[in-house]
Amino acid sequence: MLPASGPDTAIPGTILVPRAGLPALTSAPGFAADGPLWQRVPSRDEYGQLLADFRMLFPGLRRRNQTQQLQTLQAIGGVLQRYQRWVVFADLNLRMNLLWVSVRPRPGLTVEIPAAILEQVPEARLLAAYWRR
Repeated sequence: MLPASGPDTAIPGTILVPRAGLPALTSAPGFAADGPLWQRVPSRDEYGQLLADFRMLFPGLRRRNQTQQLQTLQAIGGVLQRYQRWVVFADLNLRMNLLWVSVRPRPGLTVEIPAAILEQVPEARLLAAYWRR
């Protein structure tokens, strides 16, 4: 995950995974995104297929020191890297301690990826898996 740059800078504390791929996580400050999440989250992949989403909470993440935050981000990034074939979009809002991930449709994936994140970050909580219609 890399910090967004250029015209895509507005909401501090948000980490993006570009639709084009999942680059390595960096610890650079100033992660940002442009516009409300509901406008940025893709609903379809490049082939027009509807995507599935899940959201996870990371209680207290924003109050942790920078080292602990980075360890958590690296753990999340590592899981998303393992599923890079399926993950289309990921956004971690540190103000809200909320991770939003959009994935290509595959039965069980919206439970499998959060379970893998939960193994790495035990305090994480799955909020909801959501299949679009």
